[in-house]
Amino acid sequence: MERRFTFDGVATLYGGARPVYPEPLFDDIIAFADLHKTDRILEIGCGTGQATQGFARRGFPVLALDPGRDLIGIAAENLAEFPGVRFAQSTFEAWIGETESFKLALAAQSFHWVAPEIGFAKTAAQLTPDGTLAVFGNVPLPPEAPLGSEFARIYSRYAPSLAGPPAESWYLPDGPFAAQFEETDHFGPATHRCYPWSRTHSAASYTDLLRTLSGHRLLADTQREVLLRAIAAAITAHGGEFELRYETHLYLARRR
Repeated sequence: MERRFTFDGVATLYGGARPVYPEPLFDDIIAFADLHKTDRILEIGCGTGQATQGFARRGFPVLALDPGRDLIGIAAENLAEFPGVRFAQSTFEAWIGETESFKLALAAQSFHWVAPEIGFAKTAAQLTPDGTLAVFGNVPLPPEAPLGSEFARIYSRYAPSLAGPPAESWYLPDGPFAAQFEETDHFGPATHRCYPWSRTHSAASYTDLLRTLSGHRLLADTQREVLLRAIAAAITAHGGEFELRYETHLYLARRR
């Protein structure tokens, strides 16, 4: 199974465990894209609507794509009060498209799942000539001592394939996405912004979050449970909760 298709199996957990995004991010995107209330937005990979809601609450019409039936079902239920939000169950690659119909295309924690030879070209084709692409993702930072080193030891022992930088590092300025953005001919120079924030986790909330991550989803069930029990025990042994720091990295560029 491809990693991007693993999330639907934990859709309910995903909806409650995954973090949302900083409110100033939405205002910055709207200002950069010069959006007006009638401008349509295309969302690539909406999940359960963590990013969708930021634009829905501000009154924008959104077409949100996701391949997960259960994910879309939860998103539609969560956003039922916003009639301007529509959903389509599809990967971006398989979606038929609506050429030059959207002022903004956004991908929150999802553009890395789209084949790069398709992503930029197909996205540009859906945008109006003055349209904008916004790609963003939450990057967790290593927990402060002593949990940071304790987690590293646990992963090295129980899940060495997941040791090292998190998959979300893809969104860092020195990660592969920034380089891809620089190389594409379909968009102009990218503007990068970073939003630091933090979230308090208990042992239960943090292991719930880990259960929604694709790398953890692909572990054998027994291996995953042993790993998560060790993580939970470490958190409990160090006070029962901890502050997980994040950076949300945003990239904005206009269609050429």
